[in-house]
Amino acid sequence: MQFVSRLPSILLLGVVYVAFVLAGGAVFWRLEGGLVEQNLVRLREEKSRLLQRLSCLDIQSLEEVGQLIRSASKYGLSLKSNSTSDGFWKFTSSSIFAATVVTTIGYGNISPGTMYGQIFCVFFALVGIPLNVVVLNKVGKYMLSIERKFCHFIEQKTNRKKCVRVFIHSLSFATLAVLYFVAPVMIFQQYEGWSYAEAVYYCFITLSTIGFGDYVADNDPDRYYPEWYAFIMGAWIFFGLAWLALLINHCIDLLEGFNGYLKEKREGTASMSQGSQPDETQAPEKSIK
Repeated sequence: MQFVSRLPSILLLGVVYVAFVLAGGAVFWRLEGGLVEQNLVRLREEKSRLLQRLSCLDIQSLEEVGQLIRSASKYGLSLKSNSTSDGFWKFTSSSIFAATVVTTIGYGNISPGTMYGQIFCVFFALVGIPLNVVVLNKVGKYMLSIERKFCHFIEQKTNRKKCVRVFIHSLSFATLAVLYFVAPVMIFQQYEGWSYAEAVYYCFITLSTIGFGDYVADNDPDRYYPEWYAFIMGAWIFFGLAWLALLINHCIDLLEGFNGYLKEKREGTASMSQGSQPDETQAPEKSIK
């Protein structure tokens, strides 16, 4: 009976979810579909010009060149400088790859190529993903506990509890947003050569564990990265994920609280409407008196 009573809300939530996804797909289709067609036309024209300029290059040779470029990109080899990127299967890059596995970011720029590496990746992810969820949850709760203790300490010194609470939460959000979004954006702009919008896009795609892989830090073989760069990036990913998970949990709590408020309001309105109806069994007695 409880499942049946909750069924309409579940259906409504499912309809909203499907509608949201389809609406997003329609927006992406309108925004990106035309650009794809333009790029295809441009690439066909460039391919024709290349074949005309290099008369000794036929279609098969062009496919071999394309395969060489894809393989070089996969293993971090720069065709311009003939140098390899430090971000491919060194200890630091392997550690970053392990972090992207357990955090489910999965950029896709590098992946295990050996059979034993692929098998180990499966078992490593089976253990590492739940462990990562537990650790991030603990770290997020610890961060929230520190914030609450500091808030409680300030509340004891003042009499305006609500104002202090709002101010502390706002200050904490602004500070962590600067630490995990503004500062990394500046670093990525300097060492990756990205624009501000590209750096912000990369930060969010990484910390939300979407991980498209179209932008990957510490991955360009034609750029120099300092030794501390990979370690800073790993720490940023870990603590940034904990902060974003905490922020998402706050949003979930707010939505659930708002849903509970609407439910209580509907139940209160229904009970008031039922109480306002006259009692037909007592009406004749009042008329007789």
